[in-house]
Amino acid sequence: MSTTTIVVLAVVILVVVALSMAVRVIKQYERGVLFRLGRLVGERQPGLRLIIPVIDVLHRVSLRIVTMPIQSQGIITRDNVSVDVSAVAYFRVVDAQKSVIAIENVYAAIDQIAQTTLRKVVGQHTLDQTLSETDQINLDIRGILDVTTAEWGVEVTLVELKDIQLPDSMKRAMARQAEAEREKRAKIINAEGESLAAAALGDASDTMMAHPLALQLRNLQSLVEIGVDKNTTVVFPAPLMSTIAELGAFINREAAAAAANPAPRSVPAGGAAIEPVVAHLVG
Repeated sequence: MSTTTIVVLAVVILVVVALSMAVRVIKQYERGVLFRLGRLVGERQPGLRLIIPVIDVLHRVSLRIVTMPIQSQGIITRDNVSVDVSAVAYFRVVDAQKSVIAIENVYAAIDQIAQTTLRKVVGQHTLDQTLSETDQINLDIRGILDVTTAEWGVEVTLVELKDIQLPDSMKRAMARQAEAEREKRAKIINAEGESLAAAALGDASDTMMAHPLALQLRNLQSLVEIGVDKNTTVVFPAPLMSTIAELGAFINREAAAAAANPAPRSVPAGGAAIEPVVAHLVG
């Protein structure tokens, strides 16, 4: 092999190596931050980009939303209850240059600030507020993180509490509280039902006082219901007994009137049989 051929091959190899070091491909979801001799040159858009080997350094920054779990934190709430709370944060880089220049490791920094913010916000709420006002707590955490991470070129899009672990003693206490609350509601509903029933009975009694025959019809209906069961004992309501007594007194008056006035009058069939029965019941 001649010397010329060797030189050509060496030059070709050097060109290939130089091109491989100079050519950079930036993906659609990335942005390139270019430094030349340590100084910021600017931001590079997606596509094929050429840099000067050794002199230029290109940092690729992803703009996609990152899901970061916030590990469980032991927190004491405002009412001195110890709970373990875990969450998840969603964020994305909106300024590639700030995310490279302003902070060394943006992901580690957000992880740490998210943990401290979670402890701070949850510690300002009571246990009941932590369990019932999770949406407001999420917004508070996100607002604090947005203010802090804005200087790093990062936007926090969402923060959600993922899990809240309570001590076993607190779980039992909450179960007893829920049971007592249900019993209270049951007693209130029962009392309201009794009140409505008493009001309805009062209206019914007023109606029966205004219409005495209604009470007699109700008594007869009760006797019919008792007779359906084929009971050997028949209970006569007190108003029915007074009615029978009044009927006996009426028959006695009629008998006395008939004795004073012997004029013939028509007696209904079976009338003679009714009088002894009524007299027996009255007696």
